[in-house]
Amino acid sequence: MDRSELVELLSPEGLRLLDSLPPYEQGADVVRVVSDLRKAGHAPGLVTAVLSQSRLRAKALTKFGDFRSRMLFTDAGLEQATRLRVAALHAGRFVTAGINRVADLGCGIGGDAMAMAAMDLTVTAVDTDEVTATVASYNLAPFPSAHVVHADAETFDLTGFEGAWFDPARRTSGHTNTSRITKPEDYSPSLDYIFRVANDLPIGVKLGPGHDRDLIPSDAEAQWVSVDGQLVEMGLWFGSLARGGIRRSALLLTADGVDELTAPGDSEDVAVGSIGEYLYEPDGAVIRARLIGDLARSIDGRMLSDGIAYITADTHVATPFATAFRVLEALPSDEKKLRQALQERNIGTLEIKKRGVDIDPAALRVRLRPKGTGSATIVVTRVEGHHVTLLVERVR
Repeated sequence: MDRSELVELLSPEGLRLLDSLPPYEQGADVVRVVSDLRKAGHAPGLVTAVLSQSRLRAKALTKFGDFRSRMLFTDAGLEQATRLRVAALHAGRFVTAGINRVADLGCGIGGDAMAMAAMDLTVTAVDTDEVTATVASYNLAPFPSAHVVHADAETFDLTGFEGAWFDPARRTSGHTNTSRITKPEDYSPSLDYIFRVANDLPIGVKLGPGHDRDLIPSDAEAQWVSVDGQLVEMGLWFGSLARGGIRRSALLLTADGVDELTAPGDSEDVAVGSIGEYLYEPDGAVIRARLIGDLARSIDGRMLSDGIAYITADTHVATPFATAFRVLEALPSDEKKLRQALQERNIGTLEIKKRGVDIDPAALRVRLRPKGTGSATIVVTRVEGHHVTLLVERVR
């Protein structure tokens, strides 16, 4: 979305037209919709702007729920925006620490700032991009304790602020067709600047879950967050925003609630052992936080093989931090024999999980040509260093 498109959208006519549109549906006849709006006398630029927003509002459901119906978005801004449920936890850190006046440096479309303002924090949201800052200003308009500044985050004056939040841009500049930035030194604001601010203020930083762990400062609390099994971010917390004695955390948000596994550092793996009756697949947050060993000890488990994030145990222990499978049998790893074994078991719908082996599950499924009315899950991995294929079933 460029500046002229945003101006069209923010006009009284544009906002009324946007709110009047029916919910966006994938596969709808867009040509017909455009034609109808043009026939009604709406300018081409305005039609493009409102239809784009209608699409983005539909896409924003998983992150913003019903709040999306009064928000504006850019493609890039929505891509990087924090889910509102996670943003509320970020804001809660500042509340717990007794920090009231917060600078949100690199605010994007304002998702985190919304959560802070909703908790009565006084937040100044700063973004270097004019269109993005304007969108954030619109989204934050209902909150009197929030305001937006169009400025460079690295030169913004932090005098008087009690804490800061950073969600550095990890995509190339622009509002559509952006690409992911792979080098942390190219983030905006830069990590060097962010870590310098941490010397003077309590700060929180949102980074990608695959961020290089060697770049995590030793004085930071690192927390990996997954939402309904999807790993979404790594947060770094400094100063009074970091919890005492905790340097590694795996936080899981599901429909059932919130679960967290914490430790003062990376946990040691348990010993490797033979396959038991049960196989556990740790949540991605547990794996990234390197807390697999602590999880294994909590369920009296052992590692299947060095360097592979599967745990095995002889008994089932319910845990929110891993998906449990019952091991039914070992199948042949040779593809021809495996195909025959699946045919003998009438398996037509096949889920393939793999760790520690160089295969493409989708390509393997095609080659196995499963046919039948049954369904099954196989795990292709290593046990004590040897390749195996296990037929398993989820423990409900």
